[in-house]
Amino acid sequence: MQTDLLCQPIGSLVRRLAIPVGIGFFFNTMFNVVDTWYASRLSTQAVAAVSLSFPLFFLIIAVGSGISTGATAIIGHALGGGRREEAELYAAQTISFALLHGILLTVFGLLAAPVIFRLMGAEGEYLSLAVAYMGAMFCGSAFFIANQAHNAILNASGDTKSFRNFLLLAFSLNLIYDPWFIYGGFGLPPLGLAGIAWGTVTIQFIGTLYLHHRARQTGLLGGLGCHGFIPRRKMFLELARLGFPSSLTMLTVAIGIFVITWFVGRFGHEAVAAYGIATRIEQIVLLPVMGLNVATLTLVAQNSGAGLYDRVRETIRIALKSGITLMCIGTLLVFAFADPLMRFFTADPPVIAIGVQYLRIVAFLFHAYVILYINSFALQGLQLPRFPLFLGLFRQFMAPLPVFWLLAIVLGWGVTGVWWGIFFVTWLSAGLSLLYIRKTMRELQYDNGISG
Repeated sequence: MQTDLLCQPIGSLVRRLAIPVGIGFFFNTMFNVVDTWYASRLSTQAVAAVSLSFPLFFLIIAVGSGISTGATAIIGHALGGGRREEAELYAAQTISFALLHGILLTVFGLLAAPVIFRLMGAEGEYLSLAVAYMGAMFCGSAFFIANQAHNAILNASGDTKSFRNFLLLAFSLNLIYDPWFIYGGFGLPPLGLAGIAWGTVTIQFIGTLYLHHRARQTGLLGGLGCHGFIPRRKMFLELARLGFPSSLTMLTVAIGIFVITWFVGRFGHEAVAAYGIATRIEQIVLLPVMGLNVATLTLVAQNSGAGLYDRVRETIRIALKSGITLMCIGTLLVFAFADPLMRFFTADPPVIAIGVQYLRIVAFLFHAYVILYINSFALQGLQLPRFPLFLGLFRQFMAPLPVFWLLAIVLGWGVTGVWWGIFFVTWLSAGLSLLYIRKTMRELQYDNGISG
């Protein structure tokens, strides 16, 4: 597979890698949709608690995704450069690196979650629901992050199907586990909203067992025995060098969600619930882009490792073109069907009205997200993670704070001001991203010309 990624046509490789990932992310998103639907059966406050928890849950996602992105780039570069033994050692070190951070994140999360939720305005039953839900999630941090680490090994070797298979299995199990863990039965007591989280953690544990088996079958794990998993300072530092900026870039999304949730929370828990539901719908539409992200990262990492920069440029061009074309359909569908999509999750009129308003504004942001995501993953594949980190801080924190305050509070637009603030800041960031990636590609073209 590694040789195929260096010689076969880019268009067919993008499709081969992206489609399984897109399917996998579809089932992952539907997993979250099922969770949101069951939470809505409990109460609007339960949905709001899940929405309130998302910035903290995204911390787990950010750490796992950052480690996965950095490891994919490192292992992919080693494979593309023909350094098989180095790739195997980094694969083993990635697992150790991930487990260590999973344990640290569990300790941090259990201590910090109640404090953070209070800062976000939660109290009483609202606070109790959020703490119980997120506490269970943090207990499973090691499994979440280990799964991302195994996925990095699989992606770097060109296998995007195994993780898809796990996500399909996870979705299927979740249909059974959600009602079982919420309402109890077969010896399990009813756990309420926290049951959704404990069901998720159980599924992630099952996934760790399966993905470890699949990663071993690539030949990148197991050849070094237990000795390969003993932490090595130099390799941990290299994983940190690429992984931490990637994690911080993802963490800026969590910060952005925290900022948005803080502003939205000023307008009631109905607004928070509407935002939580609407973002689930938004995630479904962006699924094809998630597949293109992983395809871009894998192809750019291996081909840049082999010095094939013409194929790097072609990968980025095809991924951008494909994503923008797909999002034209997404924009039309979300704008036209915003109301029935919201009604699928809730019958609360204020929640529906706020969510519809958000969706009809964000529908015209999908193309901006394509530009931001594809360019960010391309730069990660080139082992240039600093600009995505800077842009993430700008888009999620530095720009939103004054823009949201101006539109929502000073001008008195209310929650609508937050939605339009997201619109303006995201498009500005997409423009900056496009300028930077063009500059980077020109420099690559110049350097490639000199070397040739």
